[in-house]
Amino acid sequence: MEKLDWSKCPVVESRSDKHHGDLIFKDSRLPVAVVFQCLADNASIDDIMDWYGADPEQIKAVLKFIATSLEQAPVHANSVRP
Repeated sequence: MEKLDWSKCPVVESRSDKHHGDLIFKDSRLPVAVVFQCLADNASIDDIMDWYGADPEQIKAVLKFIATSLEQAPVHANSVRP
């Protein structure tokens, strides 16, 4: 799969003066990667909101951005496995 074009996701940004240029949620210092790690560790969006003060609408927007990007990504015959 091709890399996602995060510049098209309106709720994230990458700035050298915040978290060394890592992808973060706008108007925050919360790295997007932290949210994915928490979700991978079975945390809920409510947990992430409590722990980091995250905006649930931003989290949902990122998840929707990824889902939409995956739906639009071309599928190559050699990348599909039975």
